Amino acid sequence: MKAEIITIGDELLIGQVVDTNSAWMGQQLNLAGIEVKQITSISDKSADIIAALDGAVKRADIILITGGLGPTKDDLTKQTLCTYFNTQLVFNEEVYKDVEALFKSHGKEVTPINRKQAEVPANCKPIRNKNGTAPGMCFDVNGKLFFSMPGVPYEMKAMMEQDVLPMIKQRFKLPVIFHKTILTQGIGESFLSEIISEWEDGLAWQNMKLAYLPSPGKVRLRITAFGMDRSELIKKVEKQIDLVKPLINDYIYGYENFGEYQPGIEEIVGEMLRKKKATLATAESCTGGYISHLITNVPGSSDYYVGSVISYSNDVKVQELSVDPAVIEQNGVVSREVVEQMAVGARKKLKVDYAIAASGIAGPTGGTNEKPVGTVWIAVATPQLVTAQKFLFGNNRKRNIQKTADAALNMLRKLME
Repeated sequence: MKAEIITIGDELLIGQVVDTNSAWMGQQLNLAGIEVKQITSISDKSADIIAALDGAVKRADIILITGGLGPTKDDLTKQTLCTYFNTQLVFNEEVYKDVEALFKSHGKEVTPINRKQAEVPANCKPIRNKNGTAPGMCFDVNGKLFFSMPGVPYEMKAMMEQDVLPMIKQRFKLPVIFHKTILTQGIGESFLSEIISEWEDGLAWQNMKLAYLPSPGKVRLRITAFGMDRSELIKKVEKQIDLVKPLINDYIYGYENFGEYQPGIEEIVGEMLRKKKATLATAESCTGGYISHLITNVPGSSDYYVGSVISYSNDVKVQELSVDPAVIEQNGVVSREVVEQMAVGARKKLKVDYAIAASGIAGPTGGTNEKPVGTVWIAVATPQLVTAQKFLFGNNRKRNIQKTADAALNMLRKLME
C-alpha cells in the first residue's frame, strides 16, 4: 500500500515555514504499514495542485494533502478540488455547527468569511475539525482515497489520528513495515559500509533493506523489514542485529525503535551514572561548554552532574585545573599530556567519580602541519585510571564541536560498561 503526501503553501517554498507535517505524517503512515512513495511541496496555485494530483494518482493508493483550506482568497485548495473532481461547493450544516461552536467558545459570532468554511465539495465526506474552522475532506474515487486537511499541525494531527488513519485501516488490509535502527558513533559511513558489506548483501534475501543515516560523528543504520506478521518481522530483524553486532560492537551506543522516543547519548550516559550512583564533571577548552550543555539538557542531570571548568585559556588550565605550565610548553595545549592533566584536575577539584576533558583546534584558524584544524584530544578520568584519545574531525568549527562532545560522552560510556 503506497501513499503520497502533498503540502501546499508558498510559505513552505520560500523557507518561511518549515514543513514538519510531512515528517510526522510519514512516520504515522509507516507505523500503520503504508509506504510513502513521494512527498511534494507546491505553491498556492490551482494549476500546480492539479498537476501534483495527476502525478500522485499514478504512484499511490492514498493521497494526503495539507494546506490551503483557510477562508482567505489565497487559499485555493477547496475550490481546486471541486474542479479536479468535477463537483461544486455546497453548504454543510454539520460543518457549520462545528464552526459556530468554535466561535462561540471564544465568545464571538461567526463572520461571513468564516461561514464559507462550511462550504465543502458536494461529493466529499467532510472530516470534522474540532480545533479549527477548516473541515477536512475525503474523496473516494476509482479505488483511491484522497484526504485534504488543514496545514495547521495540531489540527492536521488530530484529524489523522481520529479520522484519517482509522478510515484507511477500515478500507484496506495493510501489511506491516518494521524499522529498527542501530546507533553508531566514532566511525564514518564508508568505513562502516566496508565492514558490514557481506552482511548487508544478505538482507535482500530476507526481504529487508538497510539505510545509512549519517550525521556529524554518528551513523544510524536503519533496518527495514516487510511482511504481514509483526512478531515474525521483529524476530527476523533482531536475528540480523545479532549477526552484525560482533562486527561493529565497538561503535554501537544504542538502538532506536521507529516511532518511539530515542534517548541521546547524553541521556544514555546520564542513566548509567545514575545507576552507578556516580558523579561527573567536565573540563572544556575547544568545546566552550557544549558538553556541559548537552549533559544539563537532560532533566534530572543534577543527580549526577556537578559542574564544569571552561578552561579556554592556558591560564585557567593552570590555575583551576593544576595543569603543569611546563607540560603545556613542551607538548602544546592540544596534546595527550595536557588533556589528561585537565581531566585529573577536574576530577580532583570538583570531587567527582568521573571527569571528561577536551582540548583541540576547532577552527577555522589555528592549525599547523603537525596539528591541523580538527585535531582534538579527549581524556576521561575514572577512579581507577585516566585515558586519552586523539581525533581528527575536519575543518568545520561547528561540526568539530559537536563531534567532540559526542566522542567524549561515548568514551565515558564505554568505560562505564
